[in-house]
Amino acid sequence: MVHRVDLVIIGVSVGLAVGILIATLVFCGIWLYKRHKRPPSALPTHNGIGVGTSIILSESFNNSVTVKLSTYPAKTSPIATLYNKASASGLLKYSYKDIQNATRNFTMILGQGSFGPVYKAVMPTGETVAVKALASDSNQGEKEFQTEVSLLGRLHHRNLVNLVGYCVDKRQRMLIYEYMRNGSLASFLYNEEKPTLNWEERLQIALDISHGIEYLHDGAVPPIIHRDLKSANILLDHLMRAKVADFGLSKEEVYDDRNSSVKGTYGYIDPVYVSTNKFTKKSDIYSFGIILFELITAIHPRQNLMEYVNLAAMSSDGADEILDKKLVGECDLEEVRSLARIAHRCLHKTPRKRPTIGEISQDIKRLRHRHIRRSESHSTMSFGGQEFSGIMGCLELQQNQLKRMTSVNETSQAKI
Repeated sequence: MVHRVDLVIIGVSVGLAVGILIATLVFCGIWLYKRHKRPPSALPTHNGIGVGTSIILSESFNNSVTVKLSTYPAKTSPIATLYNKASASGLLKYSYKDIQNATRNFTMILGQGSFGPVYKAVMPTGETVAVKALASDSNQGEKEFQTEVSLLGRLHHRNLVNLVGYCVDKRQRMLIYEYMRNGSLASFLYNEEKPTLNWEERLQIALDISHGIEYLHDGAVPPIIHRDLKSANILLDHLMRAKVADFGLSKEEVYDDRNSSVKGTYGYIDPVYVSTNKFTKKSDIYSFGIILFELITAIHPRQNLMEYVNLAAMSSDGADEILDKKLVGECDLEEVRSLARIAHRCLHKTPRKRPTIGEISQDIKRLRHRHIRRSESHSTMSFGGQEFSGIMGCLELQQNQLKRMTSVNETSQAKI
């Protein structure tokens, strides 16, 4: 009897142990399943941007607080986070093979950019584009690539060069832009093989550039500071209309006391930016002032442009002395002086005393309208003079014909 009771106790104990084991296994299985299905939002993210996001993608979130690279160990490349941004902006993603075919195996070279070569490409649709390739060993170029995709994907204006697509394939980084047939402003000012820009074209180019900067400063949200405005970064389309290009160094405007390492091109950088390491919209205004003087003089900043400008500033008509020799006698000197005064205001030593880009645009617009009215007036006077000469010529012709008819009649009567 006792033996049977022991067997019952042992059986119950074994059953309980087996039940507990099964329950434990089921619980562990459910826990592991739920953990495996945990949503990715548990990873450190910010405003929908995943781990490993670079600071370059967007400099300002939540009152312009700088976002640093996440320290969370992630295998995803920072560039992968650009895909969703680019797709949402309507940018096309091309494969390496697409670009290779469009550039004829990278043989149609247009020039050399800051961080790699630039190629001409004809896409399967027949559209001609420019492809800027990133040098594989360029760390700065990687930042530029990400900045341009991030910014130009959301910036659209007739006076900004349009980014139409990009390529991230086979460890290559390439940006695809609209093709600007006439190249850079710098090439027209300093390449003797290019035709000379007349004064009206230079005024229109100045106005186009100001409109592009005005959109960056006052139209974009948050405002964008270009930081590398120069004649080489102003491109001209088939109609000679100017567009601002190359946004690799651009930054969103911030309103704090943070310093920034000086970036830009020698000769165009605001001296105040150099001394304080702080860039503002007025830093771009200074660079634009240099470009205006390039349009007036066709003297490159590396050729001591500012020395000529400072000497010319000593007299009211000093701009006459530094005017591009190819324009002497071809433009109104008062208009040249007016544009020089605008440029001088842009170069004021105190940034807060420099005009805003909106004020500059209005000034250049008024100057161009005066030029057009003067040109139309001269054309009317010229046409009137030509018309008068034509009438006098007709009268003289008729008078000669009458004389000949009279002479013939007199000769006939004499013979009779």
